[in-house]
Amino acid sequence: MTTTLSTPVTYDPSFETPEENEQQTIQDLVTTLQSISDVTAKDHQHGYRSVHIKSHGVLTGKLTVAPDLPPELKQGIFADAQVYEAVIRLSTSPGDFLDDSVSTPRGFALKVIGVQGERLQGDAADNTQDFLLVSGPAFVNKDAKSFLGGLKLLAKTTNQFPQFKKVISAFLRGVEQVIESLGGESATIKSMGGYPQTHILGEQFFTQVPVLYGPYMAKLSVRPSSPALQALIGTHVNSNAEPDALRQAVNAFFASNPAQWEVLVQLCRNLDTMPIEDASIAWPEDESPYLKVATIDVQPQIAWDEKISPPIEDKLAFSPWTGIAAHRPLGSVMRARKLTYQHSSTFRREFNGCPMHEPRSTKVL
Repeated sequence: MTTTLSTPVTYDPSFETPEENEQQTIQDLVTTLQSISDVTAKDHQHGYRSVHIKSHGVLTGKLTVAPDLPPELKQGIFADAQVYEAVIRLSTSPGDFLDDSVSTPRGFALKVIGVQGERLQGDAADNTQDFLLVSGPAFVNKDAKSFLGGLKLLAKTTNQFPQFKKVISAFLRGVEQVIESLGGESATIKSMGGYPQTHILGEQFFTQVPVLYGPYMAKLSVRPSSPALQALIGTHVNSNAEPDALRQAVNAFFASNPAQWEVLVQLCRNLDTMPIEDASIAWPEDESPYLKVATIDVQPQIAWDEKISPPIEDKLAFSPWTGIAAHRPLGSVMRARKLTYQHSSTFRREFNGCPMHEPRSTKVL
């Protein structure tokens, strides 16, 4: 039986309602995130990202837009069936370097190269579009203000109590297992270190918060589609004995395997159940399923090299505000990310003395 989906909601500026004192909240976020970067820079004599500091692989590949998409999906960079170059950065969420036995949500930062359209910011000659995705369909906090409260607590522990964090993570993983055995799930416990010790390449990733999708609004997702990736879904990675277990697992996979992910889009079809400002609410898939718009293909390669990869990381910056107007970020969390991500990349560039430019080809990496 085929279900008829409702028409996507057309974006209107009234759907975005900034919080009271939102600019002060954003400035407080900048200050708090900078305090994290200051600690890691002092300890390592190098400027790093204030979140998602640890990389488990930097990959290059191709994004291929599906042909014959329905009109509502033919928007932005997905308007025409074409092939783009792409860069992928795999990471975990904390702002300090932790053993992988401290198990936290995973990130999938995607940079698409060769896109055309009116730019949101930066050099008008740039041709990149970034999408930042995390394991889990919804953000852990409702908005920027609630995110700030938790971040201030985490900032106080940056580069401190590593053994205690391992113990807490193991305890929280046990709590999460009990919750999931009862049919539930806790995004909060996962974010605090209770994430299952699963293979990062078996994860499905989500933007969690919406972006414009041409005249509409949408969330995006990346899901394993090749058999070799699907075989990793839910598989265990023992990170208790190896601090860089995820990085080693990614390297081992790409030493001989190609990979393919599906790029999916979930259109907003009901503002009551698919809000723009509350990032903690997962949009119901029975009302609006994720629909395939493209694939990402990555050939076997070295995912991480201790000498080659860090300099590439220093030259790369990912931000949801790097891209075209057709995919402008929406909502409180995304508005906060504009200044915070700008500040982070500026700090890294100045501290490291390393210029940052949006790549025009993966060949320059």
